[in-house]
Amino acid sequence: MPHGNSIGLGLLLGALARIAMLRSDYRHYPTYPHSYTSHLFLGFIAALAGSVTVAALLEQEWTAVTFFLLVSQQFREMRSMERDALKAMEDDELVARGSDYIEDIARVFEARYYIVILVSAASAFGFEIGSIWLGLLFGLLSFAVGAFLMVRRRLGDIVTVEPAPVIVQERNIYVGDVFIMNLGLVESREIIQEHALGAILVPKDDNARGTIANPGQRQAIVHDLAAVLGARKDLDTPEFTPMAKRDLKTGRVGVYIVPMEKDQGALLEALRRVPILESARGGALNTRAGRKARKGR
Repeated sequence: MPHGNSIGLGLLLGALARIAMLRSDYRHYPTYPHSYTSHLFLGFIAALAGSVTVAALLEQEWTAVTFFLLVSQQFREMRSMERDALKAMEDDELVARGSDYIEDIARVFEARYYIVILVSAASAFGFEIGSIWLGLLFGLLSFAVGAFLMVRRRLGDIVTVEPAPVIVQERNIYVGDVFIMNLGLVESREIIQEHALGAILVPKDDNARGTIANPGQRQAIVHDLAAVLGARKDLDTPEFTPMAKRDLKTGRVGVYIVPMEKDQGALLEALRRVPILESARGGALNTRAGRKARKGR
């Protein structure tokens, strides 16, 4: 095969790129062996599509190029697959992710396959025009570019996370001065007073204020907190569901959780690490205040 070596190099580096991006974090997805297996197999196909497309282009095999372009477009279905898988698990979550968070995760998984195609195609092209070392260089550079584009902003980049006491005043629950809910059960109020943790998110600018006002972003916040700290709740105790309530006067957000382990430091760090959803960030950037903030910079 005249292009066998370049295809092999592209296939190898593309598969390694997918393995490097296949990791499980505190959000617990993916965690099951079948998830790893399916993603590795599809990563292999993406790497093959990228590397073979280069050889087909050099040989001017336009039919083959069209076929592999159609194959690469099928990775758009990855978003639907991830979305459906997460939605199927949503009903069994004590603290749901929310549709915005699910869509954000699905979008990220789709983008990872495009990075695999880019890495395999770049490494195969480098091998064809130079040597294996140039192919390795092109593959590493393309992976670095893809990884840079995939860097996620975190909540700690746009807000100041401040610890705040959970205050029980008669039937009302507050985090600092932010009202959370009204609760009638005395037993539940006692548990909250003993075990609950609170924090206040103070936006650094108008864009941040719009981002944390987004309901999907706030649902992502409470889901990640429950994943990290655990939630002292069951199906019949909705009053212990973590909440993120907005102060309409200032735009600050009070966060409330009754965790399994009462650790204020872990709460603050988990809040800083919550990813910013693209849907929430996009909405904030399109507000009038957001446009004014961009013009002022």
